[in-house]
Amino acid sequence: MDSATAVQLLDIQPLKANVGLRRLACAAIKQAITNMDIYGQPENIRLDERQLSRDLGVSRTPVREALSLLEQEGFVRSVPRAGVFVVRKTRSELIEMITVWSAIESMAAWLACKTASSEDIAELRNLTTSAEAPGEDVKSGMAFHRAIIALGQSSLMAELTENLFIHIRAIRATAMRQHGWAQRRISEHMAIVEALEERNPGLAAQRVRDHILGLVAYLEKYGDFLDRHEGKAVVRKAGLRESRIKEV
Repeated sequence: MDSATAVQLLDIQPLKANVGLRRLACAAIKQAITNMDIYGQPENIRLDERQLSRDLGVSRTPVREALSLLEQEGFVRSVPRAGVFVVRKTRSELIEMITVWSAIESMAAWLACKTASSEDIAELRNLTTSAEAPGEDVKSGMAFHRAIIALGQSSLMAELTENLFIHIRAIRATAMRQHGWAQRRISEHMAIVEALEERNPGLAAQRVRDHILGLVAYLEKYGDFLDRHEGKAVVRKAGLRESRIKEV
C-alpha cells in the first residue's frame, strides 16, 4: 500500500437480516457517499469492500453487488488492481451539472407559481427562515432546493436532480466555508420565496436560475483546486465514518 494512503472508516450501521440486502447495501453506501465531504480533501476516496461488509454486518456478496450498481449509476468507479473509488467530478463536469440543475429547478419554480398551494409556499418560507438560525448548514440549503423541485410536481424533475445533488451538495459544502457564500445564499433564498408568493413565474424562475448559476461563478473563480486534484494517483482508503446511516 502506498505510504501516502490514509485509512478512514465510514460511519455506518449494520443491516438487519432481510431479503434484498443488495438494495439495502446500495442505499446505505449511497447515503454515506452523499454525506461525505468529497471535495474537501485532496486525496481520492477508496472504499474497502471488506470493511463495508463488516460495517454493514453482511457478507461481501451484497456489498460487491451494491458497488456494481453504484458504478452503473456513476457514484463509484472500479480501477483494475487499485480498488473502488468514490467518483469526483472535474470542474467542467460540475459546471455542466449545475447548469442542468439550474434549468430544471427554474422550471420547477415557474410551475410552482401556477400550481403550488399557499400553504406549501408558506412552508418554504418557514424553511428559509429557520435556516437563518445559527448552525445552518448545507443540508438545510439542499432541503430548500428539493422543496422547490417538489413544488413543481414533476417526478421526473425530482428523479433527474437527485443524482446530481450528491456532487452538488458536496461542492456547495466547500463553497459555504469560503467567501461569505452562506450568508449570500440565505438572502437569495428569501428573494426566491418572495417571487413565489407574488405568483410571478418569470421572476421566480429567473431568481432560481441566477442563484444556482452563482455556484458556477464560484467554480470559475475559485475552482482551480478541482483541476489540481484531477488525475492524482493518491489513494484514500475509506470505510463509512463521515456519515452515520440511521436507517435504510
